[in-house]
Amino acid sequence: MSFLQLPQKKSLTSSPLRTLTIVSCLLFVLYIIVSLSVSHTLSDHHVWSKSLFTTSLTSLDDVVFGIASNSEDWPKRKRYMQLWWKPQFKGCLFLEKVPLEKDSSNSADDIPPVCISEDASHFRYTHKHGGGRRSAIRVARVVSETVALNHSNVKWYVFGDDDTIFIPENLVKTLSKYDHKQWYYIGTSSEIWEQNDWFSHEMAFGGAGFAMSYPLAKVFARVFDSCLVRYPHLYGSDARIYSCLAELGVVLTRESGFHQFDVRGDIFGLLASHPLKPLVSLHHLDYAQPIFPNMTTSQGLEHLFKAVKLDPARILQQTVCYDRWYTWTVLISWGYAVQVFDRNVLLPDLLPVQQTFKPWKIGGNVHSNLFMFNTKALPQDECKRPMTFFLENISSSSGRMLSSYKRSINESCMENSKSFLKNLLHIRVFSQKLDLDVPKLQAPRRQCCDVIASSVGNRLDVAIRECGEEELIFMHT
Repeated sequence: MSFLQLPQKKSLTSSPLRTLTIVSCLLFVLYIIVSLSVSHTLSDHHVWSKSLFTTSLTSLDDVVFGIASNSEDWPKRKRYMQLWWKPQFKGCLFLEKVPLEKDSSNSADDIPPVCISEDASHFRYTHKHGGGRRSAIRVARVVSETVALNHSNVKWYVFGDDDTIFIPENLVKTLSKYDHKQWYYIGTSSEIWEQNDWFSHEMAFGGAGFAMSYPLAKVFARVFDSCLVRYPHLYGSDARIYSCLAELGVVLTRESGFHQFDVRGDIFGLLASHPLKPLVSLHHLDYAQPIFPNMTTSQGLEHLFKAVKLDPARILQQTVCYDRWYTWTVLISWGYAVQVFDRNVLLPDLLPVQQTFKPWKIGGNVHSNLFMFNTKALPQDECKRPMTFFLENISSSSGRMLSSYKRSINESCMENSKSFLKNLLHIRVFSQKLDLDVPKLQAPRRQCCDVIASSVGNRLDVAIRECGEEELIFMHT
């Protein structure tokens, strides 16, 4: 059986010219397809990168503050808030009643608007020990009442007491590490083991301040009153907040830049040994000695804030360098103090906190003296301590910082000293303004410094810089 065969067409490849034309067209079409694909991919990558590193960053416009106070303490505590509050901030100061007299000595811009707390008298309070107050319920409800203010464009809610001193720029830097769309509860515990054991090691202490991401705070505000009825026996406001968050299944994210400061007396050791994290908050300074010699508490804080305003990210950041000529060890707590040892001291031996302070419970049991970090004893003999220089002046020009520190020591210690340190009166520290991005905040590294030869015999000059990739901070022998 034969099949009908159709006449065959002439092959297109029979002509070299046609072949070249077709191949060229195909290559052109392929080029267009690939170009569009690459362009689309790069565009997506750009959007993704911008979303990751730009839109996720937090500014102070994204934060709402809820500050708890009362009409009795507020006149005495107001000076703390005036250090850091700015008129463009969002938030409220919560009092239990309208102040009897309006204070005309200060502008309304240097304190938050005043909000009157809702009546919480219908909630039970049954705590019987340790001087507890039922006002803890009102203070706890500051969280839900702050959310109820219904501010727009909010990423984070931040809460604190009237004596909580925030470093706002460092606060938003710290919060920028976290995705505000997730449920975050960020803060810190007490410095004292006994305090944490009594309340909870997993609770953010309210005096240090704590933050809640927007979606968590919105849910928390809706359920909190139902939680309050189950915890009438608790002591404070922060314990009630923590308990309700625990019922929501949320755990504490710790940030060591927040500070409860459950200590008394001289807090020099804590300030001079600050972790390599931005300083976010200070608390309980009514119970501490002034942080600078020959100043009141308010004067000392105002003096510290001269450095905070110029370089907030670097404040209290610890840098160590070793002098080759005199075998000195120089320990810088930027913007606050410089300590100089007349010998080489290994870096790990410098890092524990000098115990210049006393525990919160004076005369308590053995657990009252247990801290949540490594400490080292301070020599009783003042002449055996490192020479300390406190911040005297600070200036800035085009991002370059010059901070100067003046010696503060009992001069009688110098009379019999054979060390060249007895001639040292001033230290100058040169640095660049510290601007840490999110990756560096997530993986901090201590910076290095160099002692600079100076023609002035009673002055030491030091320059802070980033360490080299393989550079070690060690004493030169």
